[in-house]
Amino acid sequence: MTQSSRDRTPAGDGTVSPRDTETAERLLSLGRLSVEGRLVQASNATLYCAIEWEGLSAACVYKPVAGERPLWDFPDGTLAEREVAAYAVSETMGLHVVPPTVHRDGPYGPGMVQLWVEPDPEVDLVALSRSEDDAAIRRMAVFDAVVNNADRKIGHLLPPGDGHVYGCDHGVCFSVDYKLRTVLWQWRGKPLPRESVEALARVEAGMRDGGPLGRRLGELLTPEEVDATRRRVELMLKHRIHPYPPEDWPAIPWPPM
Repeated sequence: MTQSSRDRTPAGDGTVSPRDTETAERLLSLGRLSVEGRLVQASNATLYCAIEWEGLSAACVYKPVAGERPLWDFPDGTLAEREVAAYAVSETMGLHVVPPTVHRDGPYGPGMVQLWVEPDPEVDLVALSRSEDDAAIRRMAVFDAVVNNADRKIGHLLPPGDGHVYGCDHGVCFSVDYKLRTVLWQWRGKPLPRESVEALARVEAGMRDGGPLGRRLGELLTPEEVDATRRRVELMLKHRIHPYPPEDWPAIPWPPM
C-alpha cells in the first residue's frame, strides 16, 4: 500500500516538514492524535490522523500494534518497532529516506506514528522505480539492503516532487535471514557510489562498541537481528557492490505495485 491518496485532504496545515526531523519527532511524540480515517487497502490497521501540539500541526499515519496481523516469519507485535528502527538507520546513514517516525501510545494503544508525506501526483512511480540514473532511488536501494527490506513495492515510494524520495511501510525489515525483496534490482552487482560507502561507514561506526545506533536498535530489535544488521553492513563495505537477489526467496514482492 501507499500513503498517498489524492482524494483525501491532508489534515493539519503542513507547518512541519519531514526535513525538520527534530520538530517533527517532537510533534509526533507529544502531539494529540485525532483519527480521521483508515487506509483500507493496508494489510494491517493503518490510520490516517491529524496531530497537533503547541501550535504545530501535521498529518500522520498511526499503526497500532493491536492492529498487526500475525506473520509466519516475523515475531508477533514487532512491526511498529521495526518501522522505528528503519527510521533510525535512515537517519544514521544520512539519507533521510524514511519520514520522521516514533513509537508511542495512541487512541488504540502503542504503535508507530509517522509523518505523512504526500507524493507529487505528476511523478510516474513505475518509471521512477525503473530508473538507473536517479540518485534518490539508488539511495533507497542501498538503504533497503541494510535493513533487509522484504517488501519494497513501487507504491511504497513517496517522491514529494523536489527530487528527494521517501519510503514507507518498513514493518517487515531486519530479519536474520536474507529476505531482500524489492522492485529496485537495477544496480545488482554494480559498484556502490562513494556516498553510499560513506553512508554505510556511518552505520558501522554507529553500531561499533556500544555506539548510539547499536543501542537504539537494541531497544527495538532482538540481539540476533542487530548482529545480522551489523554483518550486512560489514559485507557491503567489504565488497562495495549492490547485493544480488536471494536464491531461495522471491526477489520481487507481489503485487509489485
